Order: sequence, then C-alpha cells, then structure tokens
Amino acid sequence: MPPINADELSWATADADVAAWRRKRLGAAAGGADLGCSLYELPPGERSWPYHYHAANEEALYVLAGEGTLRLDGEAYPLRPGEYAAFTADESGAHRVVNDGDEVLRYLVVSTMREPDVTVYPDSEKFGVYVGAPPGGDAERSLSGYYRIGDDVGYWDGEESG
Repeated sequence: MPPINADELSWATADADVAAWRRKRLGAAAGGADLGCSLYELPPGERSWPYHYHAANEEALYVLAGEGTLRLDGEAYPLRPGEYAAFTADESGAHRVVNDGDEVLRYLVVSTMREPDVTVYPDSEKFGVYVGAPPGGDAERSLSGYYRIGDDVGYWDGEESG
C-alpha cells in the first residue's frame, strides 16, 4: 500500500463517558497487519484508557506535543515532546496516560497486533479476553469479554459427567 497521510484520516472518539480522547488508526489505514500505530489527542484534564497491561502485546508511546503524566508500573513519570516509553507484555508494562497540562497532549502508540490477548486492569481487578482480533483490530472476534478477576470457577464446573 502507498503511504497514508494522517491529515486525511477522520478522528474516532472514545466511546465512554469517562474518556474524551481522539484517535486516528494509522497502522490499519496503511494496511498494517502485525504492527499497529495510532495517533492520539488527549484534551487537558483527561485520561486515556484505564490503567492496564497486555499479556500478549507489547506497546510503545512517543509524545509529539503537549505535556502530561505517564503512570507506568505504579510510578508516575512526566511526559513532554520527545519522550518515548515501552510497555512490555506483562505486569511491569501496566500504563495509563494523563493530560494534566494546559494543552492537548498528542502522541503515537505503536503495538504488536497479536491475538489471542488478555488485558489486565489492576485498579478495577478485571481482565479482558480477545480472540479472533487483537485489541485495536477491526476483525470480528470469535470470543471477547470483560470479567472480574475474582469470578473464578472450577475447571469441571458446569461440565457433564460420563
């Protein structure tokens, strides 16, 4: 595929009342299959996706404009243009971006696009499962959902005997 220009793509907005970011899915628009890339704009006072980490997908962030704070593995780090952070596919890669600055925070997020994946949300003690398309992917999923970590059932629970 030929190169794409971000200025020619439409913004998608967060589909939750508790989030107000805008996103352009650059990787998908350019025909990427195994590597995703999204351009985000996060208004002042807003937060990105809930604090989370992936079990199968590594992500990275690069700040283009604005200032904010990155919560990474339980620590807070200031963000400004030129900052780069990698989020490993494990608990130490748990992250969330907060715009506590006065201007729009504009950044790129790059990610592997592996499926199946499990995303863990430590603050709310839940996890998400994605089979058939990775998080951020367009394909229809054959299995997906969000569950409380404590809602465990036994391996044989609900299975027929004999």
